[in-house]
Amino acid sequence: MSMMSEFKSFAMRGNVMDMAIGIVIGGAFGKIVSSFVNDVLMPPLGMLMGGVDFKELSVVLREAAGEAAAVTLNYGAFIQTVVDFVIIAFAIFMVVKAMNNMKKKEEEAPAAPPKPSAEEVLLTEIRDALKK
Repeated sequence: MSMMSEFKSFAMRGNVMDMAIGIVIGGAFGKIVSSFVNDVLMPPLGMLMGGVDFKELSVVLREAAGEAAAVTLNYGAFIQTVVDFVIIAFAIFMVVKAMNNMKKKEEEAPAAPPKPSAEEVLLTEIRDALKK
């Protein structure tokens, strides 16, 4: 089997395609959440905190000197990233929880008892005939 056909059979398996679709959707979802946090959530929160712009929150570790740029610790951007992460983690938790509930319901559904074999049916008929 050539390497190309081997790769094709690997890539076309259901799990790989599902994973690829999940990664693409997850990336898009991450961008949506980042935009929500940066453009919708943080500005009113900063306004409530006295006009703070979270993107600008930083601590200067070393002032700019000559051509060397200032060294800063941008903790405002870190706070925004943490909020992004918490929202995404909660959304993933809810999806996994829903999937687990569906699996649990599927497992709890009672399986129909198997039909008796032809031998068992014949033996049952013989038993019933002998009782009469």
